[in-house]
Amino acid sequence: MEKLTLENFEQASELVKKVTLPTELVYSEYLSRQTGGRIYLKPENMQYTGAYKVRGAYYKISTMSEEERERGLITASAGNHAQGVAFAAQKFGCRATIVMPTVTPLIKVNRTKSYGAEVVLHGDVYDDACAYALKLAEEEGLTFVHPFDDLEVATGQGTIAMEIIQELPTVDYILVPVGGGGLITGVSTLAKMLNPKIKVIGVEPAAAASLKAALEAGEPVTLPSANTIADGTAVKRVGEKVFPYIQENVDDIITVEDDELIGAFLDMVENHKMIVENSGLLTVAALKKMDLKNKKAVSVLSGGNMDVITMSSIVQHGLIQRDRIFSISVLLPDKPGELVNVATAVANAQGNVIKLEHNQFVSTNRNAAVELRITLEAFGTEHKREIIKALEDVGYSPKEIGAKLY
Repeated sequence: MEKLTLENFEQASELVKKVTLPTELVYSEYLSRQTGGRIYLKPENMQYTGAYKVRGAYYKISTMSEEERERGLITASAGNHAQGVAFAAQKFGCRATIVMPTVTPLIKVNRTKSYGAEVVLHGDVYDDACAYALKLAEEEGLTFVHPFDDLEVATGQGTIAMEIIQELPTVDYILVPVGGGGLITGVSTLAKMLNPKIKVIGVEPAAAASLKAALEAGEPVTLPSANTIADGTAVKRVGEKVFPYIQENVDDIITVEDDELIGAFLDMVENHKMIVENSGLLTVAALKKMDLKNKKAVSVLSGGNMDVITMSSIVQHGLIQRDRIFSISVLLPDKPGELVNVATAVANAQGNVIKLEHNQFVSTNRNAAVELRITLEAFGTEHKREIIKALEDVGYSPKEIGAKLY
């Protein structure tokens, strides 16, 4: 384990400045108020390529021989690592081939191509793409750049810890998203070198907790699946080479459910005007699970590459989750004036109608009841209750139903 050295971290920290933007810590008054601590964000979502991955890729390429670079580089990725390697290779003047799953969103494919890389689409998932990339590397003599199970790559990612500690020397906790383990290996190893008192916490999606499983087993294990909206950390097995460093330097692992990421997305958009991808939100969601009173904590926001359709879906689900959008069913007699009565009650309670469906065929006796389904906008749970009570006060019996905006 002598390969990760302070000298290499220092060298990497200087080198990556050539290809990274200064992502200075952002103090979050909102999250600090919620947790009782002093919470800072490390916004790697603001990098040129939208993620931290360029750090490891650039440092890895810098350690290669001229002959290795001249052969050309190859890697497999569905997103952030692809763009990181393509961007770094362009800076070194290397040829880069990126194998991406066939289901990769077009925007990610085009961005990777925009950095001068050749993109090969193969397989349905990352594992298929990776196997094909390794096959091409062997057949064509290309140099493979692993997304996470590589100590030089981990060293480059660890430069994040150097920047955090230089800016906030008294930090108590650093929270790091975990997929394959490259980022947390670099961050935890360097943090412990600089100050053993700093606690490094890994955060994984509950449905893809490969590091938690590995730590419990004492060695990397392969999960049966990794089905999570945090696609950047949907890794079934952590890296073999990096695992010993994680065992030694990581203090704890927290798992986060997908539903919790939805709320964290809204928090970032509304309170910090930031777009952070689901994997990057893991550390924000984890804050609520920790006792951080009077502590200084840094949440690493690992990336911000999210397509607009996904963003739209998460906002919709988040608003429903927080009772800012809800639907009710109201039964009322089919006679003139009833619709006005309902609308007046809602308006008096400051509710805003988004969608309305009037179903006359819910009962064979239309004089007894027709159904009105209303989707409403509210300020939150308390306001929702006030709207429902306003309808009850004028004689209706509204029932809450699943909200849909389409």
